[in-house]
Amino acid sequence: MSDARTPAQIEADIARRRQQLAVTLDEIGVRVHPKTIIGDAKAKAASAVDRTAGRAYVSANRVVTSVRSQLVSEEGEPRMERIVPVALVVAGLVGLVALSARSSRSSRASRSSRCKRCRS
Repeated sequence: MSDARTPAQIEADIARRRQQLAVTLDEIGVRVHPKTIIGDAKAKAASAVDRTAGRAYVSANRVVTSVRSQLVSEEGEPRMERIVPVALVVAGLVGLVALSARSSRSSRASRSSRCKRCRS
C-alpha cells in the first residue's frame, strides 16, 4: 500500500510537472524565435568563414615558405641563380599584360571612332 498517494502529494506532483512543462515550453520558444535562429545562422556562417580564412592562411604560409626556401639559402642569403630567371619571367609577363591592355584599349577606341563616323 506504499503506492497510495494523498491528494496533497498528487497536487504537488501536478504542480511540479506543470513547472517543468513551463520551463520546457520557454526553452522551445527561445529556440524557435526568429532572432535566435538568425543568431545561430550568423554564428555558423562566421565560424565557417573563420575556418576558411584559417585554412587559407595556412596554405598561403606554406607557399610563401616553400618559395622562400627556393630563393634564399639556409644561411639567409639570396640565391641569385634562381632569382634572376624568376625576375625575368615576371617582367616578361608584366610586359605582355601591359601590351595586351594597351592594344585592347586602342582597338576599342578605333571601333568607337568608326561608329561615330558612320552615324554622321
